[in-house]
Amino acid sequence: MTLVRWNPSRELEEMSDRLNRMFNRQALPPANAKETMVVADWAPSVDISETDGEYQIKAEIPDVKKEDVKVTLEDGVLTIQGERKHEKEEKGKKYHRVERSYGSFARSFTLPDLVDEEKVKAEFKDGVLNLQLPKSEKAKPKAIEVKVG
Repeated sequence: MTLVRWNPSRELEEMSDRLNRMFNRQALPPANAKETMVVADWAPSVDISETDGEYQIKAEIPDVKKEDVKVTLEDGVLTIQGERKHEKEEKGKKYHRVERSYGSFARSFTLPDLVDEEKVKAEFKDGVLNLQLPKSEKAKPKAIEVKVG
């Protein structure tokens, strides 16, 4: 079973990198530099829970169509990827603030060996992707009767 330890300093570093990229995009490029188009990075928030019988991953993906989401499972790594497309500009409509991120996203999770990969289920409803990852029979706890002799 592979466990991934939560590292708060890594998350702070990733947030700092995203902020730096955001501010660098807004700065004017040097006069001799070629301008490049940078797509905003974002990743859906997830909740991961566990019961005796399964793991569950819920990912918030509002305003993303089902056909724009892809879930793959390869070599024990579950990947959720997709794209939130920017709304088309409407004539006469002026934005005063745009805080939501758009563009491609991807999240990957290393699954424990206990997951029965053949029985993984995915459901997408109301902007939430719900993944059910059943545990294999060998992972479920078994009661062993102890005889007194």
